[in-house]
Amino acid sequence: MELNGLRVSRETQARLEHFAALFQKWAKAINLVAPSTLDDLWRRHIADSSQIFQIYPEPVRWVDLGSGGGFPGVITAIFLAELQDGWVHLVESNHKKAAFLRTALWETNARGSVHAIRIEDGHAEIGECDAISARALADLDGLIGYAAPWMLGKENCRGFFHKGRDYLREIDEARGRWEFDLLEHKSAVEQESVILEISNLRRLV
Repeated sequence: MELNGLRVSRETQARLEHFAALFQKWAKAINLVAPSTLDDLWRRHIADSSQIFQIYPEPVRWVDLGSGGGFPGVITAIFLAELQDGWVHLVESNHKKAAFLRTALWETNARGSVHAIRIEDGHAEIGECDAISARALADLDGLIGYAAPWMLGKENCRGFFHKGRDYLREIDEARGRWEFDLLEHKSAVEQESVILEISNLRRLV
């Protein structure tokens, strides 16, 4: 099996397929993603989320903000299972979604844990990390604000944020409040989308 040109092992494929089946089952009862995207689950959500691990395939300590239906946090945790190292801390304040995430991690034997708390309380509970991810959560300025407790003054902590076609405007707005190094990774799934890699975060105001 291949995802975005990445060869996926049989074990990881089995985990992803089990997650997809579990997701479809739970999505009938709780709103995990926009219903209009459910029929395109593999491309719009699983393949899209897998790009995070493809960009940064390291066995590190992740924090995934606003994990929702598990994208990209659970997908990263599934890939880490093959490395038998690294960990994803998924932060999701909605208790029904948190219950789904715990079930998904448990049944796929993925390397992650769920924190059913507000993002603002995350750093105090989780502690330091090496990388932060978020998808469909907030504009870039808001995301950086959420990530700041982990990233400010930490040269080795990076943020990886999925963004759509309006990402240049979001970058300009964020630069009014923050200074940071930026890498743009073009999406292999959505033509006008990117994954923004943020590092060396400093506060301007």
